[in-house]
Amino acid sequence: MMKPFSSPRLAALAALALAAAPALAQSPAAEATVNKGDVAWLLTSTLLVIMMSLPGIALFYGGLARSKNMLSVLVQVFTVFSLVCLLWAVYGYSLAFSGGGAIYGDFAKLFLSGVGVDSLGDTFSPDAKIPELAFVAFQCSFAAISCAIIVGSFAERMRFAAVLAFIVLWFTFSYLPVAHMVWSGNGYLFGKGALDFAGGTVVHINAGVAGLVGAWLVGKRLGYGREALMPHSLTLTMVGAALLWVGWFGFNGGSALEANGVAAMAFVNTLMATAAAVLSWLLTEAVLGRKPSMLGAASGAVAGLVVITPAAGSVGVMGGIVMGLLVSPICFWGVTGLKRLLKADDAFDAFGVHGVGGIVGALLVGVFTAPSLGGSGAADYDMLHQLWVQAEGVLITLAWSGVVSFIAYKLIDMVIGLRVTEEDERQGLDITSHGESAYTR
Repeated sequence: MMKPFSSPRLAALAALALAAAPALAQSPAAEATVNKGDVAWLLTSTLLVIMMSLPGIALFYGGLARSKNMLSVLVQVFTVFSLVCLLWAVYGYSLAFSGGGAIYGDFAKLFLSGVGVDSLGDTFSPDAKIPELAFVAFQCSFAAISCAIIVGSFAERMRFAAVLAFIVLWFTFSYLPVAHMVWSGNGYLFGKGALDFAGGTVVHINAGVAGLVGAWLVGKRLGYGREALMPHSLTLTMVGAALLWVGWFGFNGGSALEANGVAAMAFVNTLMATAAAVLSWLLTEAVLGRKPSMLGAASGAVAGLVVITPAAGSVGVMGGIVMGLLVSPICFWGVTGLKRLLKADDAFDAFGVHGVGGIVGALLVGVFTAPSLGGSGAADYDMLHQLWVQAEGVLITLAWSGVVSFIAYKLIDMVIGLRVTEEDERQGLDITSHGESAYTR
């Protein structure tokens, strides 16, 4: 048998082990017991997360695009997903989860060296094991959708080659170190005790900031602010949102790494918090004198899914519902008032929903994990201390992703250019960038 790996545990976080992030490191020698139910659940969860990217977020974003750019969005998501999968196998998994220091892992598992059918790892139960390859695939799906989220900010005007070049740089210098800091036993934020069950900081804040910086640097779409740039198919957006919601049960539930009570808690929280957020968004529209919209319901669903992600396995169901109710008005402001203040054409509101929702979730997990509020925290849980730790994680992620993204966009702009020509943008990226059209007339 190859040398096993396992979920790292810090003495100070022992009481919160079931709420901790799904990180893996070296385990002490023990008799391995692989539960086939755990393996089946983790592989199923991985498939669900893959469905979130293909076709979930692709259709969600594609429906929000204008018809002349529909295929460009689909191609970008499809290609980004494929690119990140290969990068993950070559060096991503190793740098994120193989030993290393406080910020990066090491190259011990470059090209998945040493990872085979006999390589096992711990779950959060000391006597339960899972195949390391299953964990590799599960975490790969997280990395891929994180990169796909960014596409929504600079959609309809960025060069295809520039998109791919940016993803390589951002994945390498932002996603991997943040994932290591939060989810690896050697990581800086993990050591501080930061709670991120399934990716509030690693996925949503990280990607949301990258999208916002891109929206600034690529520039506004032609006609933005002067003419209506309307979604061409809210029907497809609804289908995409529904696929995201279904897939998110694997995203959150699978992060328990076992088919157990924590997975069930994450599953129920994903259901209830999202339902609360949908109703809260529609209520916000009604209070502001607007008609309840399909776009609002879909946006509320994504906001609810984002906010519960870092907390799914550690807050009680009522706490999750409150988080869902709170996030929608905040994200509504994020895609309206805040968006105007930032003066950025975040085309499909990647920052307004994912970034803002991720910040809200990362902070509120520090509140609702408290046992007095139904969470799984220890009896001596210090809410103020945990809030400070969560805030530190948010600030580090904002700054790290922001700086890396700015440098990456600037480098790409100098080498190959970020934006398509004005003529190509007016004609649409489907034809000018890919030689195809989503619809025939």
